[in-house]
Amino acid sequence: MLHCKIDALVYLARACILRIALCVAASATQAEPLALKEIAPGVFAHEGLIELTSPANAGAIANVGFIVGDDAVAVIDTGGSVREGRQFAAAIARVTNKPIRYVINTHVHPDHLFGNAAFDSPRVTFVGHANLPRALASRGAFYLSSFRRMLGDELIDEVRIIPPTLTVQGAMVLDLGHREIVLKAWPPAHTDCDLTVLDKATGTLFSGDLVFLQHVPIVDGSVIGFLRLADALALVPAKRVVPGHGPIVADWPQALAAERAYLAHLVMDLRGMIKAGDDVGLAARQAGQSERANWRLFDDYNPRNATAGLAELEWE
Repeated sequence: MLHCKIDALVYLARACILRIALCVAASATQAEPLALKEIAPGVFAHEGLIELTSPANAGAIANVGFIVGDDAVAVIDTGGSVREGRQFAAAIARVTNKPIRYVINTHVHPDHLFGNAAFDSPRVTFVGHANLPRALASRGAFYLSSFRRMLGDELIDEVRIIPPTLTVQGAMVLDLGHREIVLKAWPPAHTDCDLTVLDKATGTLFSGDLVFLQHVPIVDGSVIGFLRLADALALVPAKRVVPGHGPIVADWPQALAAERAYLAHLVMDLRGMIKAGDDVGLAARQAGQSERANWRLFDDYNPRNATAGLAELEWE
């Protein structure tokens, strides 16, 4: 009987040690800073994975970044979970002890703003497109529900939908201390609440998902608007761009070429199919297929783009 009790105590002790070790490992994972690259003086970014959202990547699939001025820091997007947001905040703290004054969300999608709660503070102003509060109000509950299925309870329980208190309609300049950044709100394209951030000092443009590299573009606003926007976007006086997804930095405006080609082929195919009387199923299977080899995640998103594009173009 004594041996049984000792064995039971040893088993419980080992179980407790294992649980503590797992908790410590999990905590370390959450706190470990994101890898950063300084892409221009005072401008830093982290490259997200070109993957679908999953528990394994904790939603860390979008590019995020920040700009450091003499007085303060502006964060551009916060990642796909609060865990990633904390890792991002830890990375920023390694670079500078200047306060974060602004958190700028480039649009409504969860992979760009589910990390917001990690930055929530009375000293921080959340900034977004004038349409972003409405988009979050209409989509927030759905995003929390659907991403709970993708990421699990642990990652979603701490996510909070935080709308901007400072909104941009047209353009706005923010001063970080002898460092001005220009925020511009765009008409419907990737979404109906796309915002870009230009660091005037270095000519670095944070485009959000108005620019995709390698990752196939996603249309959640207007396929025609997205295609037409390329001409206006190319006029932004930048030297380099940090896209929403894909390699962390690229020359500007050359970075727009592949995306423009994809959208042009998709629109051309859809118009031809509408003229031929083809149905939505055929459009989803065939439209844009000439671009398939040029993009990752093509089969995951192109059918959705084609379906949405067909519905839009039918009303031309």
